[in-house]
Amino acid sequence: MNEALTLLSFGEHGWGDTIAIGALVTVSLALASLPFGLALGFLLALAKKSAEPSLKLAANIYTTIFRGLPELLTLFLVYFGVQIGFQKALKLIGIETYFEVNSFVAGMFALSFVFSSYASEAFLSAFRGIPQGQFEGGQALGLSRKQTMTFIILPQLVRLALPALGNLWLILLKETALVSTIGLADLMREAGIAARVTKEAFLFFGVACLIYLILAIISSTGLARLERWSKRGDTAR
Repeated sequence: MNEALTLLSFGEHGWGDTIAIGALVTVSLALASLPFGLALGFLLALAKKSAEPSLKLAANIYTTIFRGLPELLTLFLVYFGVQIGFQKALKLIGIETYFEVNSFVAGMFALSFVFSSYASEAFLSAFRGIPQGQFEGGQALGLSRKQTMTFIILPQLVRLALPALGNLWLILLKETALVSTIGLADLMREAGIAARVTKEAFLFFGVACLIYLILAIISSTGLARLERWSKRGDTAR
C-alpha cells in the first residue's frame, strides 16, 4: 500500500503530477473539440433541412463517411494525411521541408469531425420536434429568417437536442483516449508510460479508469442540472 501511494505521489519519486497533467490534457482536448463539433453539426443539420439538393447531398455524404469510419482511422487520416498533403504541396512549388501536424490540433479536428456527424442527427431530430407554426409565427411578427432562428427556434432546439448532445459529450470524453496513439501526452499515454516504467500496469490503468469515471460522473451531474434548467419553463407551467 505504501509503495502504491509513493508511486502515485506528487514530486520527484511519484507519477501523480504526470497523471494529473495528462488528465488536464484530456479534458482540454474534449473541451476544445466540443464547440467546433457543435457548430459544424448545427450547420450540417441546416444543410440536411435545406431545399437545395446539393447541400443536402454533401451533408449526407459527410455524415455517412465520418459515422462509418472507425474513430481511430479518422484520427490517422487527419494526422498523417494532412502532413503528407502539405509536404507534397510544398514539393510541387519547389520547397523541400518536413512538415509535422501538432497532435493536439489533429486530435481536436478529428474528434470534432466525428462528433459533428452525430450531432447533426441530434439537431435534425430536434428540428423535427419544433412545429412549423413556430417558423410561420416569427414571419407573422415581422422577424427576419435570422431573427426567427436566433430568438425563437434556437432556444427550443437546444432544449430538445440537449439529452442526445449530452450523451455525445460523454462519448467524446472517452474517445480522447485515442489521441495517445499519435503521441499526445494525455491521460492514457501518461498512464501507459508509468505502467511500463514501474511494471505496475493494474495500478496506473486502474487510476486512469477511476479518473475517467470521475469525469463522467461530473459531466453527467452537470448535464442533468443543465437539462433541468432548460426545462424550467415547462415546470413553471
